[in-house]
Amino acid sequence: MIYLDHAAGAPLEPVAREAWLAAHESVGNPSSIHGAGQQARAVLDDARARIAAAFGVDSIEVTLTGGGTEAVNLAIKGMLWHRRATDPARRRIVVPRAEHHATLDTVHWLADHENAEISWVDVDEIGRLRLDGRGGLREALGDGHDVALVSMLAANNEVGTLQPVADVAALAAAVGVPVHVDAIAAFGHVPLSAWAGASTLPDGIAAVSISAHKIGGPVGVGALVLRRGFDAVPLVHGGTQQRARSGTMDVAGAAAFAAAVELADQRLRDPDVVAAQHALRDRLAAGIRQRVPQAVLRGAAGQRWMIAPSPGHAEQRSALDAMALPGTVHLTVPGAEGDSLLLLLDHAGFAVSTGSACQAGVPEPSHVLLAMGMSDEEARGALRISLGASTTIDEVDALLAVLPDAVERAQSAGLSARAPRLGR
Repeated sequence: MIYLDHAAGAPLEPVAREAWLAAHESVGNPSSIHGAGQQARAVLDDARARIAAAFGVDSIEVTLTGGGTEAVNLAIKGMLWHRRATDPARRRIVVPRAEHHATLDTVHWLADHENAEISWVDVDEIGRLRLDGRGGLREALGDGHDVALVSMLAANNEVGTLQPVADVAALAAAVGVPVHVDAIAAFGHVPLSAWAGASTLPDGIAAVSISAHKIGGPVGVGALVLRRGFDAVPLVHGGTQQRARSGTMDVAGAAAFAAAVELADQRLRDPDVVAAQHALRDRLAAGIRQRVPQAVLRGAAGQRWMIAPSPGHAEQRSALDAMALPGTVHLTVPGAEGDSLLLLLDHAGFAVSTGSACQAGVPEPSHVLLAMGMSDEEARGALRISLGASTTIDEVDALLAVLPDAVERAQSAGLSARAPRLGR
Protein backbone atom coordinates (compact mmCIF):
# COMPACT_ATOMS: atom_id res chain seq x y z
CA MET A 1 0.00 0.00 0.00
CA ILE A 2 1.31 3.44 -0.97
CA TYR A 3 0.24 5.90 1.72
CA LEU A 4 -0.84 9.29 0.37
CA ASP A 5 -3.09 10.45 3.23
CA HIS A 6 -0.54 12.25 5.40
CA ALA A 7 -3.03 15.03 6.19
CA ALA A 8 -5.09 12.47 8.11
CA GLY A 9 -2.10 11.18 10.04
CA ALA A 10 1.62 10.87 9.39
CA PRO A 11 3.60 7.68 10.01
CA LEU A 12 5.32 7.61 13.40
CA GLU A 13 8.82 9.03 12.99
CA PRO A 14 11.69 6.85 14.30
CA VAL A 15 12.96 9.66 16.57
CA ALA A 16 9.50 9.97 18.11
CA ARG A 17 9.27 6.21 18.62
CA GLU A 18 12.70 6.17 20.25
CA ALA A 19 11.80 9.05 22.57
CA TRP A 20 8.54 7.32 23.52
CA LEU A 21 10.29 4.04 24.34
CA ALA A 22 13.10 5.77 26.24
CA ALA A 23 10.58 7.62 28.43
CA HIS A 24 8.95 4.30 29.29
CA GLU A 25 12.24 2.94 30.62
CA SER A 26 11.56 4.90 33.81
CA VAL A 27 8.50 4.53 36.00
CA GLY A 28 7.19 7.52 37.86
CA ASN A 29 4.20 9.84 38.12
CA PRO A 30 5.42 13.37 37.30
CA SER A 31 3.26 14.75 40.11
CA SER A 32 5.00 12.59 42.75
CA ILE A 33 7.74 14.11 44.88
CA HIS A 34 9.95 11.03 45.19
CA GLY A 35 13.00 10.53 42.97
CA ALA A 36 11.23 8.49 40.29
CA GLY A 37 8.45 11.04 40.07
CA GLN A 38 10.90 13.92 39.78
CA GLN A 39 12.80 12.07 37.05
CA ALA A 40 9.54 11.78 35.11
CA ARG A 41 8.84 15.45 35.81
CA ALA A 42 12.21 16.41 34.35
CA VAL A 43 11.45 14.53 31.11
CA LEU A 44 8.00 16.15 30.96
CA ASP A 45 9.29 19.65 31.63
CA ASP A 46 11.96 19.25 28.96
CA ALA A 47 9.38 18.09 26.41
CA ARG A 48 7.00 20.94 27.22
CA ALA A 49 9.82 23.48 26.91
CA ARG A 50 10.80 22.10 23.48
CA ILE A 51 7.20 22.31 22.25
CA ALA A 52 6.86 25.83 23.67
CA ALA A 53 10.04 26.90 21.88
CA ALA A 54 8.35 26.23 18.52
CA PHE A 55 5.99 29.14 19.30
CA GLY A 56 8.37 31.36 21.22
CA VAL A 57 6.27 31.04 24.40
CA ASP A 58 6.97 29.94 27.97
CA SER A 59 6.44 26.35 29.09
CA ILE A 60 3.62 27.38 31.43
CA GLU A 61 1.66 28.45 28.35
CA VAL A 62 1.57 24.88 26.98
CA THR A 63 -1.19 22.57 28.24
CA LEU A 64 -0.75 18.98 27.07
CA THR A 65 -3.94 17.23 25.96
CA GLY A 66 -5.17 13.87 24.73
CA GLY A 67 -5.12 15.06 21.10
CA GLY A 68 -6.05 17.94 18.84
CA THR A 69 -9.82 17.59 19.26
CA GLU A 70 -9.53 17.93 23.01
CA ALA A 71 -7.31 20.98 22.58
CA VAL A 72 -9.91 22.60 20.29
CA ASN A 73 -12.72 21.82 22.73
CA LEU A 74 -10.73 23.17 25.67
CA ALA A 75 -9.98 26.39 23.83
CA ILE A 76 -13.49 27.11 22.59
CA LYS A 77 -15.55 25.90 25.53
CA GLY A 78 -13.06 26.95 28.17
CA MET A 79 -12.53 30.45 26.80
CA LEU A 80 -16.26 31.01 26.24
CA TRP A 81 -17.07 29.95 29.81
CA HIS A 82 -14.33 32.13 31.27
CA ARG A 83 -15.18 35.18 29.19
CA ARG A 84 -18.91 34.83 29.88
CA ALA A 85 -18.31 34.46 33.62
CA THR A 86 -16.45 37.76 33.53
CA ASP A 87 -19.03 39.45 31.28
CA PRO A 88 -22.38 37.67 30.74
CA ALA A 89 -22.95 39.62 27.52
CA ARG A 90 -20.12 37.75 25.80
CA ARG A 91 -22.09 34.83 24.39
CA ARG A 92 -21.13 35.08 20.74
CA ILE A 93 -18.50 32.93 18.94
CA VAL A 94 -17.30 34.04 15.51
CA VAL A 95 -16.46 31.09 13.24
CA PRO A 96 -15.73 30.66 9.50
CA ARG A 97 -18.04 28.26 7.68
CA ALA A 98 -15.26 25.97 6.43
CA GLU A 99 -13.83 24.94 9.81
CA HIS A 100 -12.98 21.42 10.91
CA HIS A 101 -15.76 19.47 12.61
CA ALA A 102 -13.86 19.62 15.90
CA THR A 103 -14.80 23.30 15.90
CA LEU A 104 -18.18 23.10 14.18
CA ASP A 105 -19.54 20.37 16.43
CA THR A 106 -18.23 22.19 19.51
CA VAL A 107 -19.87 25.53 18.69
CA HIS A 108 -23.14 23.82 17.72
CA TRP A 109 -23.11 22.01 21.07
CA LEU A 110 -22.50 25.28 22.89
CA ALA A 111 -25.39 26.88 20.99
CA ASP A 112 -27.71 23.97 21.82
CA HIS A 113 -26.73 23.49 25.46
CA GLU A 114 -24.98 26.63 26.70
CA ASN A 115 -27.03 29.43 25.13
CA ALA A 116 -24.11 30.54 22.97
CA GLU A 117 -24.62 32.34 19.67
CA ILE A 118 -22.70 31.63 16.48
CA SER A 119 -21.78 34.30 13.94
CA TRP A 120 -20.61 32.76 10.66
CA VAL A 121 -17.88 34.13 8.41
CA ASP A 122 -17.95 33.32 4.71
CA VAL A 123 -15.02 31.93 2.73
CA ASP A 124 -14.04 32.61 -0.88
CA GLU A 125 -13.62 30.22 -3.81
CA ILE A 126 -10.24 28.95 -2.56
CA GLY A 127 -11.49 28.41 1.00
CA ARG A 128 -9.93 31.52 2.55
CA LEU A 129 -12.10 33.41 5.02
CA ARG A 130 -13.36 36.82 3.98
CA LEU A 131 -12.16 39.77 6.03
CA ASP A 132 -14.38 42.48 4.57
CA GLY A 133 -17.74 42.91 2.90
CA ARG A 134 -21.02 41.16 3.54
CA GLY A 135 -20.45 37.92 5.42
CA GLY A 136 -16.88 38.94 6.27
CA LEU A 137 -15.07 38.93 9.59
CA ARG A 138 -15.26 42.67 10.17
CA GLU A 139 -19.05 42.54 9.89
CA ALA A 140 -19.28 39.50 12.18
CA LEU A 141 -17.15 41.12 14.87
CA GLY A 142 -19.07 44.40 14.98
CA ASP A 143 -17.90 46.40 17.97
CA GLY A 144 -16.97 43.14 19.75
CA HIS A 145 -18.86 43.92 22.95
CA ASP A 146 -20.76 40.61 22.97
CA VAL A 147 -18.11 38.38 21.34
CA ALA A 148 -16.37 35.79 23.50
CA LEU A 149 -13.83 34.67 20.91
CA VAL A 150 -12.99 34.02 17.28
CA SER A 151 -12.04 30.45 16.38
CA MET A 152 -10.37 29.73 13.04
CA LEU A 153 -8.11 27.30 11.19
CA ALA A 154 -4.54 28.21 10.32
CA ALA A 155 -4.89 26.06 7.20
CA ASN A 156 -7.94 24.33 5.83
CA ASN A 157 -7.56 20.61 6.45
CA GLU A 158 -9.34 19.61 3.22
CA VAL A 159 -8.14 21.95 0.47
CA GLY A 160 -4.92 23.10 2.15
CA THR A 161 -5.49 26.87 1.92
CA LEU A 162 -3.68 28.94 4.54
CA GLN A 163 -5.79 31.51 6.35
CA PRO A 164 -5.02 35.20 7.05
CA VAL A 165 -4.37 34.59 10.73
CA ALA A 166 -2.36 37.75 11.38
CA ASP A 167 -5.04 39.92 9.78
CA VAL A 168 -7.77 38.22 11.79
CA ALA A 169 -5.79 38.66 15.01
CA ALA A 170 -5.32 42.37 14.32
CA LEU A 171 -9.01 42.97 13.53
CA ALA A 172 -10.13 41.02 16.60
CA ALA A 173 -7.62 42.70 18.91
CA ALA A 174 -8.88 46.11 17.78
CA VAL A 175 -12.28 45.33 19.35
CA GLY A 176 -10.93 43.39 22.35
CA VAL A 177 -11.68 39.85 21.15
CA PRO A 178 -9.24 36.92 21.61
CA VAL A 179 -8.54 34.47 18.78
CA HIS A 180 -8.17 30.70 18.97
CA VAL A 181 -6.27 29.17 16.06
CA ASP A 182 -6.71 25.51 15.15
CA ALA A 183 -3.21 24.97 13.72
CA ILE A 184 -3.43 21.18 13.59
CA ALA A 185 -3.21 21.01 9.79
CA ALA A 186 -0.52 23.70 9.48
CA PHE A 187 1.79 23.13 12.44
CA GLY A 188 5.03 21.49 11.39
CA HIS A 189 4.17 21.67 7.67
CA VAL A 190 4.80 25.37 7.07
CA PRO A 191 6.83 27.82 9.19
CA LEU A 192 5.01 29.70 11.92
CA SER A 193 5.56 32.92 9.97
CA ALA A 194 3.61 31.51 7.00
CA TRP A 195 0.34 31.54 8.93
CA ALA A 196 0.93 33.63 12.04
CA GLY A 197 2.66 36.42 10.15
CA ALA A 198 5.74 36.37 12.42
CA SER A 199 8.30 34.04 13.95
CA THR A 200 6.43 34.26 17.26
CA LEU A 201 2.71 34.42 17.94
CA PRO A 202 1.11 37.86 17.49
CA ASP A 203 -0.40 39.34 20.63
CA GLY A 204 -3.95 38.96 19.29
CA ILE A 205 -3.71 35.16 19.25
CA ALA A 206 -4.84 33.87 22.62
CA ALA A 207 -4.71 30.12 22.01
CA VAL A 208 -3.41 27.60 19.46
CA SER A 209 -4.38 23.93 19.15
CA ILE A 210 -1.86 21.41 17.81
CA SER A 211 -1.64 17.63 17.44
CA ALA A 212 1.26 15.16 17.43
CA HIS A 213 0.10 12.58 14.92
CA LYS A 214 -0.08 15.08 12.06
CA ILE A 215 3.71 15.53 12.20
CA GLY A 216 4.90 12.00 12.93
CA GLY A 217 4.25 11.91 16.66
CA PRO A 218 1.97 9.43 18.47
CA VAL A 219 -1.82 9.38 18.19
CA GLY A 220 -3.69 10.67 21.22
CA VAL A 221 -1.25 13.46 22.09
CA GLY A 222 -1.89 17.16 21.54
CA ALA A 223 -1.48 20.53 23.18
CA LEU A 224 -3.16 23.87 23.66
CA VAL A 225 -0.92 26.90 23.71
CA LEU A 226 -2.79 29.25 26.04
CA ARG A 227 -1.10 32.62 26.26
CA ARG A 228 -0.45 34.53 29.46
CA GLY A 229 -3.28 36.92 30.20
CA PHE A 230 -5.92 34.53 28.87
CA ASP A 231 -7.72 31.79 30.75
CA ALA A 232 -9.95 28.83 30.01
CA VAL A 233 -12.26 26.91 32.33
CA PRO A 234 -11.01 23.29 32.35
CA LEU A 235 -13.07 20.54 30.75
CA VAL A 236 -11.60 17.97 33.16
CA HIS A 237 -11.31 18.44 36.91
CA GLY A 238 -9.61 16.36 39.57
CA GLY A 239 -6.09 17.44 40.33
CA THR A 240 -5.11 20.66 38.53
CA GLN A 241 -1.92 19.03 37.27
CA GLN A 242 -1.79 21.62 34.50
CA ARG A 243 -2.92 25.18 34.11
CA ALA A 244 -6.17 24.29 32.29
CA ARG A 245 -6.39 20.51 32.64
CA SER A 246 -6.40 17.83 35.30
CA GLY A 247 -5.15 14.29 34.95
CA THR A 248 -1.87 12.40 35.13
CA MET A 249 0.28 13.66 32.30
CA ASP A 250 1.53 11.44 29.50
CA VAL A 251 5.30 11.77 29.87
CA ALA A 252 6.18 9.41 27.03
CA GLY A 253 3.67 11.00 24.69
CA ALA A 254 5.05 14.47 25.46
CA ALA A 255 8.63 13.33 24.85
CA ALA A 256 7.67 11.77 21.51
CA PHE A 257 5.71 14.90 20.54
CA ALA A 258 8.70 17.11 21.31
CA ALA A 259 10.97 14.91 19.17
CA ALA A 260 8.53 15.14 16.25
CA VAL A 261 8.26 18.93 16.66
CA GLU A 262 12.02 19.37 16.48
CA LEU A 263 12.34 17.08 13.45
CA ALA A 264 9.58 18.98 11.63
CA ASP A 265 11.28 22.28 12.45
CA GLN A 266 14.62 20.95 11.19
CA ARG A 267 13.02 20.00 7.87
CA LEU A 268 11.31 23.38 7.52
CA ARG A 269 14.68 25.10 7.97
CA ASP A 270 16.31 23.06 5.20
CA PRO A 271 15.70 24.84 1.86
CA ASP A 272 16.49 21.68 -0.11
CA VAL A 273 13.85 19.69 1.77
CA VAL A 274 11.26 22.44 1.34
CA ALA A 275 12.00 22.80 -2.37
CA ALA A 276 11.76 19.06 -2.90
CA GLN A 277 8.37 18.91 -1.17
CA HIS A 278 6.98 21.72 -3.33
CA ALA A 279 8.39 20.11 -6.46
CA LEU A 280 6.76 16.79 -5.59
CA ARG A 281 3.37 18.43 -5.06
CA ASP A 282 3.75 20.32 -8.34
CA ARG A 283 4.68 17.09 -10.13
CA LEU A 284 1.48 15.52 -8.85
CA ALA A 285 -0.68 18.53 -9.77
CA ALA A 286 0.86 18.81 -13.25
CA GLY A 287 0.37 15.09 -13.80
CA ILE A 288 -3.30 15.34 -12.85
CA ARG A 289 -3.80 18.26 -15.22
CA GLN A 290 -2.18 16.30 -18.04
CA ARG A 291 -3.70 12.86 -17.47
CA VAL A 292 -7.12 13.84 -16.08
CA PRO A 293 -7.89 17.16 -17.80
CA GLN A 294 -11.53 17.07 -16.67
CA ALA A 295 -10.46 17.24 -13.01
CA VAL A 296 -10.53 20.64 -11.29
CA LEU A 297 -7.77 21.42 -8.80
CA ARG A 298 -9.08 23.27 -5.74
CA GLY A 299 -7.79 25.49 -2.96
CA ALA A 300 -4.99 28.04 -3.24
CA ALA A 301 -2.58 25.53 -4.77
CA GLY A 302 -5.21 24.43 -7.28
CA GLN A 303 -6.09 28.00 -8.24
CA ARG A 304 -2.42 28.60 -8.94
CA TRP A 305 -2.57 25.93 -11.63
CA MET A 306 -5.53 27.64 -13.29
CA ILE A 307 -3.37 30.70 -14.03
CA ALA A 308 -1.17 30.62 -17.12
CA PRO A 309 2.54 30.31 -16.18
CA SER A 310 3.48 33.51 -18.01
CA PRO A 311 5.85 36.22 -16.69
CA GLY A 312 2.90 38.56 -16.24
CA HIS A 313 1.19 36.12 -13.91
CA ALA A 314 4.26 34.97 -11.97
CA GLU A 315 3.57 37.21 -8.98
CA GLN A 316 -0.05 36.07 -8.74
CA ARG A 317 0.96 32.41 -8.94
CA SER A 318 3.63 32.94 -6.28
CA ALA A 319 1.15 34.63 -3.95
CA LEU A 320 -1.27 31.72 -4.26
CA ASP A 321 1.51 29.21 -3.66
CA ALA A 322 2.35 31.04 -0.42
CA MET A 323 -1.26 30.49 0.69
CA ALA A 324 -1.11 26.70 0.33
CA LEU A 325 0.11 23.74 2.35
CA PRO A 326 3.01 22.20 0.42
CA GLY A 327 1.78 18.61 0.59
CA THR A 328 -1.93 18.84 -0.21
CA VAL A 329 -3.50 18.40 -3.65
CA HIS A 330 -7.29 18.59 -3.73
CA LEU A 331 -9.39 17.95 -6.82
CA THR A 332 -12.95 17.37 -7.88
CA VAL A 333 -13.95 15.13 -10.78
CA PRO A 334 -17.23 15.95 -12.59
CA GLY A 335 -19.72 13.11 -12.65
CA ALA A 336 -17.81 10.91 -10.20
CA GLU A 337 -18.33 10.07 -6.54
CA GLY A 338 -15.34 10.80 -4.34
CA ASP A 339 -16.03 7.59 -2.43
CA SER A 340 -15.87 5.62 -5.67
CA LEU A 341 -12.51 7.17 -6.51
CA LEU A 342 -11.21 6.46 -3.03
CA LEU A 343 -12.19 2.79 -3.10
CA LEU A 344 -10.95 2.25 -6.63
CA LEU A 345 -7.58 3.71 -5.70
CA ASP A 346 -7.55 1.72 -2.48
CA HIS A 347 -8.09 -1.43 -4.52
CA ALA A 348 -5.14 -0.38 -6.71
CA GLY A 349 -2.95 0.00 -3.61
CA PHE A 350 -3.16 3.72 -2.75
CA ALA A 351 -4.45 5.29 0.45
CA VAL A 352 -6.04 8.68 -0.25
CA SER A 353 -9.01 10.60 1.16
CA THR A 354 -12.15 12.46 0.18
CA GLY A 355 -11.59 15.08 2.88
CA SER A 356 -11.42 15.14 6.65
CA ALA A 357 -10.64 11.74 8.14
CA CYS A 358 -12.90 12.63 11.06
CA GLN A 359 -15.88 12.54 8.71
CA ALA A 360 -14.88 9.39 6.84
CA GLY A 361 -17.83 7.19 5.95
CA VAL A 362 -20.39 10.01 6.04
CA PRO A 363 -22.03 10.04 2.57
CA GLU A 364 -22.62 13.75 2.15
CA PRO A 365 -20.91 16.60 0.28
CA SER A 366 -18.08 18.34 2.07
CA HIS A 367 -19.27 21.40 3.98
CA VAL A 368 -15.93 23.01 3.10
CA LEU A 369 -16.55 22.73 -0.64
CA LEU A 370 -20.15 23.91 -0.27
CA ALA A 371 -18.91 26.94 1.69
CA MET A 372 -16.51 27.63 -1.20
CA GLY A 373 -19.51 27.96 -3.50
CA MET A 374 -19.63 24.55 -5.15
CA SER A 375 -22.83 22.71 -5.90
CA ASP A 376 -23.69 19.43 -4.17
CA GLU A 377 -22.82 17.59 -7.38
CA GLU A 378 -19.40 19.22 -7.69
CA ALA A 379 -18.60 18.63 -4.03
CA ARG A 380 -19.43 14.94 -4.23
CA GLY A 381 -16.55 14.34 -6.64
CA ALA A 382 -13.83 15.39 -4.18
CA LEU A 383 -10.48 13.68 -3.66
CA ARG A 384 -7.63 14.77 -1.39
CA ILE A 385 -4.11 13.49 -1.95
CA SER A 386 -1.63 14.51 0.75
CA LEU A 387 2.10 13.93 0.61
CA GLY A 388 4.56 13.65 3.45
CA ALA A 389 8.27 13.55 4.21
CA SER A 390 8.48 9.89 3.22
CA THR A 391 6.63 10.25 -0.12
CA THR A 392 8.78 9.54 -3.18
CA ILE A 393 8.68 10.52 -6.85
CA ASP A 394 8.07 6.88 -7.76
CA GLU A 395 4.99 6.79 -5.51
CA VAL A 396 3.56 9.94 -7.09
CA ASP A 397 4.23 8.60 -10.59
CA ALA A 398 2.64 5.28 -9.68
CA LEU A 399 -0.54 7.07 -8.58
CA LEU A 400 -0.62 9.12 -11.77
CA ALA A 401 -0.36 5.92 -13.78
CA VAL A 402 -3.55 4.43 -12.30
CA LEU A 403 -5.55 7.62 -11.71
CA PRO A 404 -7.03 7.98 -15.24
CA ASP A 405 -8.51 4.48 -15.16
CA ALA A 406 -9.93 5.06 -11.66
CA VAL A 407 -11.52 8.31 -12.82
CA GLU A 408 -13.00 6.68 -15.93
CA ARG A 409 -14.50 3.85 -13.89
CA ALA A 410 -15.85 6.24 -11.24
CA GLN A 411 -17.46 8.42 -13.88
CA SER A 412 -18.98 5.35 -15.49
CA ALA A 413 -20.51 4.42 -12.15
CA GLY A 414 -21.97 7.93 -11.94
CA LEU A 415 -23.09 10.09 -9.06
CA SER A 416 -26.24 8.14 -8.33
CA ALA A 417 -24.52 4.79 -7.90
CA ARG A 418 -23.15 3.53 -4.64
CA ALA A 419 -19.39 3.31 -4.28
CA PRO A 420 -18.23 -0.05 -5.72
CA ARG A 421 -17.67 -3.00 -3.43
CA LEU A 422 -14.21 -4.28 -4.20
CA GLY A 423 -12.35 -7.33 -2.97
CA ARG A 424 -8.70 -7.30 -2.04
